[in-house]
Amino acid sequence: MDIPEPEPFQQIFHEHYPIVKRKLYALLRDEAIADDLAQEVFLRLYRNPPDDPQAIGAWLHRVLTRIAYDYMDKKARERRLQNKQEQYYDLQHSPPSGEDIVIQQMEQEEVQEWLEQLPQRDRQALLMKYSGYSYAEIAEELQLKPPLVGTLLHRATNKLRKKMLRST
Repeated sequence: MDIPEPEPFQQIFHEHYPIVKRKLYALLRDEAIADDLAQEVFLRLYRNPPDDPQAIGAWLHRVLTRIAYDYMDKKARERRLQNKQEQYYDLQHSPPSGEDIVIQQMEQEEVQEWLEQLPQRDRQALLMKYSGYSYAEIAEELQLKPPLVGTLLHRATNKLRKKMLRST
């Protein structure tokens, strides 16, 4: 690796730094970031100078463009990740809006009204099923033979569905 002598490097730095920084600022619209990335460009120049010293301007332009685009890609990935995290957090932790609560209460009241229109045994069977009771527990509570529970639940569900359709 051919490291430039300090004096010629300083001359190149002083000559090209304002141009490099201006081009980076034009791409990124942030002076502090442009300054940091300009330093990165010249660090790369110091570590790995071009073979042809006459092409230093083109080399700097190519390197600054690559560094700027890499930086923008990195920031875009970070924004996408942050947006995904915010969406996940909002879905998991956001309390329901007032409108959602009212709609939910109205729906619960409607379902309660439809359930009250069913015969006692059908209502009790449906409530037990959706409360997590097993078919055996429902059969025992309602004093039915266990094979009849499925039929009872199916018929009760159909009756409830018909009541819902009539009222909509």
